[in-house]
Amino acid sequence: MEELIAKRYAKALSSVIKDISAVANVLNVLTVAIDTPEVRTVLLSPIVPNEKKTEMILSTLGEGADVTLVNFIKILGENKRLDLIPAIAKVLNSDLQKVSNEYEGVLKSKETLDAAALGNLEKTLKKYTGSSIKLKQEKSDLDGLRVSVDDLGIEVNFSKQRVKEQLIDFIKKSL
Repeated sequence: MEELIAKRYAKALSSVIKDISAVANVLNVLTVAIDTPEVRTVLLSPIVPNEKKTEMILSTLGEGADVTLVNFIKILGENKRLDLIPAIAKVLNSDLQKVSNEYEGVLKSKETLDAAALGNLEKTLKKYTGSSIKLKQEKSDLDGLRVSVDDLGIEVNFSKQRVKEQLIDFIKKSL
């Protein structure tokens, strides 16, 4: 539900803003601020008036902020939707990725790959998807590799255990 509402706000914002990437960057910074426990508590608190919540968010923008963005945040405050800023930022980032055809993915493995292997993997993904994909590595207990690019709906998993099981099944079927 939250994502659907965020999409409507993002669509409205992108229809009136000329430089969407700059606004997305500002919203990304606000997202980091909103994700802190103290700010999140204040935004979700029924005790704090909506005007104070809006002023708190607007004070982080500074004096030279885009007037349209300021008005947008005021509208979010009036409608008690300031907690949607991270979801709106996510939708705008996704839209920007679609326009630029550049996506971010996650590579999970037990061991860290070197830069050359990571580059080869990115080139291979570009060859098959037609999109530039920048991978970030994360450590996990997975005995193999898992590559996921959520915005493209791609998930590739290479597990040693799975290959072993498939090889055993193939041998059993051949006998």
